[in-house]
Amino acid sequence: MFDWIDVRSQARAKAGLARRLHPRPATSAELDLASNDYLGLSRDKRVAGAAAAATLRWGAGSTGSRLVTGSTELHTELEYELASFCGAQAALVFSSGYLANLAVLTALSGPGTAIVADQQVHASLIDGCRLSKADVAVAGHNDPAQVTHALATRGKRRALVVTESVFSVDGDLAPLPALAETCGKHGSGLIIDDAHGLGVRGDGGRGAVAEAGLSKAPNVLTTVTLSKSLGSQGGAVLGPSRVIRHLVDTARTFIFDTGLAPSSAAAALTALRVLREEPELPTRCREVATQLSTRLREAGLAVSEPSAAVVSVRAPSAEAAVAWAEGCRAAGVRVGCFRPPSVPDQISRLRLTARANLTEAEIDRAVQVITETAPR
Repeated sequence: MFDWIDVRSQARAKAGLARRLHPRPATSAELDLASNDYLGLSRDKRVAGAAAAATLRWGAGSTGSRLVTGSTELHTELEYELASFCGAQAALVFSSGYLANLAVLTALSGPGTAIVADQQVHASLIDGCRLSKADVAVAGHNDPAQVTHALATRGKRRALVVTESVFSVDGDLAPLPALAETCGKHGSGLIIDDAHGLGVRGDGGRGAVAEAGLSKAPNVLTTVTLSKSLGSQGGAVLGPSRVIRHLVDTARTFIFDTGLAPSSAAAALTALRVLREEPELPTRCREVATQLSTRLREAGLAVSEPSAAVVSVRAPSAEAAVAWAEGCRAAGVRVGCFRPPSVPDQISRLRLTARANLTEAEIDRAVQVITETAPR
C-alpha cells in the first residue's frame, strides 16, 4: 500500500529536499536566528509567568470549542485589547494563525466568488483558497496592476483580494495603499495577513495594516498570529464587528476546533501589554534586521532588503542551502533553511530572523559564522 512513499522519499533526498526535525533543548548556548520570536518575549519572565499562572487557574487546556467551554475571560480580554491596540473594531482568537486564515477565506467566499491572491502568499492562505471552492486568480508578486485587471474582469461576482503585509520568505512589504485603493474602486474585500508586521511595523508595533491607515477600513480584514512578536501561540482575525460576528456563526475552524489554551491566551495578552509599555522593541528589531542585512551584503552575499524582521540570504541550490544551514548549526548558530516547495519562486535560501534582544556581540557572531560557512 505505501511502497510508493519510499520512491518519493528517495527522490526528495536526492534533490536535497528531505526534511528533518531538530529538537530544541530547553537551554542551549546556540544562537537563535531561526525562530519567529521577534521581540524576544517567549522567554520573558512576565510572559512565561502569566502562562504558568493561567494554567494553574484555568487548567492545561481550554477543554472544548470556543462556543462550548473553550472561551475564558482571558480570551475575551485578549480579543478586546488586540482590537484596541491595532485600531480594529473587533477581533476573534483562533488556536493558530493557520486556522484564522482558513476561516476568513472559507467563511467569506465560496462557489461563485472570485479570489485574487498574490503568488507568494503563505501556504495557509493557499489552502484557504483551495478549500473555499471560489474561482482563484493568481496575481504577480506585489503587482497592483494585475490585481486591478483581475477585479475589472470578474463580472458581477463578489471578490476578495488576498495578500501578506510583510512576506514571510524575503521579508518584503506589500503595496497595501495601492491594493486598498483598487479594492475600494472595484467593491472588493481585502484580506491582509499581518503575521510578520504585528509587533515590528507601525507605531509601537501596531502592524503594517495600522501603519497603512487601513485598520478601520470597512472592506479590510486582517489576520495575525500570536506566535511571532507576541511569543505565544494562536492566531486572530481583526476587522469590522459584523464580519467577526459572521465568523463566529460560520467559520468551521472556529466552531469545531478546540479553543486556544488559556496559558497561550494569557501569554499573548501579557506580551501585548509589554509591547504597549515598551514601544521601542519594534524599532530595535528592525535595527537588528538592517544590521544583519547590511553586513552580510558587504561580505558579498545575496541578501534581501528587510522591511521588518525577516532577512533572506540566497543559496546556489537546495543542497547548498542544507549544507550551509548545517554548517551554521555546527558552529552554534541556528538559521532557517527554505527550499522548494516551501518557496514559491523555487529559490533556496537561508532565512534569518532578527530579534529585539540580540546583543551587538551576538550580531557579530552571527555574521561571522554565516559568512565563514557560506558555499564557496
